[in-house]
Amino acid sequence: MPDPMTLDELTAIIRRFVEERNWTQYQRPLPLAISAAIEIGELLEMFQWMSEDDIRQYLKSPEYVEALSDEIADVMVYLLRLADVTGIDVTEAILSKMKKNEIKYPADEVRDRSPHRPIPE
Repeated sequence: MPDPMTLDELTAIIRRFVEERNWTQYQRPLPLAISAAIEIGELLEMFQWMSEDDIRQYLKSPEYVEALSDEIADVMVYLLRLADVTGIDVTEAILSKMKKNEIKYPADEVRDRSPHRPIPE
């Protein structure tokens, strides 16, 4: 198995793909964000009306996993392209956000609780 690629390497592959097709003119922040949202909708559709048991069963199907993989890739491609076009370093953004999350959700206070459940006072 080849070494995993960095986000910068993946971004460069996506950028080259776009440039080879002369699509840079269309790759503005708003259309990219809209496209990412559309792809997220397609990803969500793959789970619509399913129970957790249904999902576990579907994940045993190579065809379903491939389709799911394609939808995740579509979302990631648009998000990486959006970051590239707007000059955001995704690695730095994620590391910065995780530091903020560590402050917002201290492990000792939120362990074993849903992040969306209010903490009793």
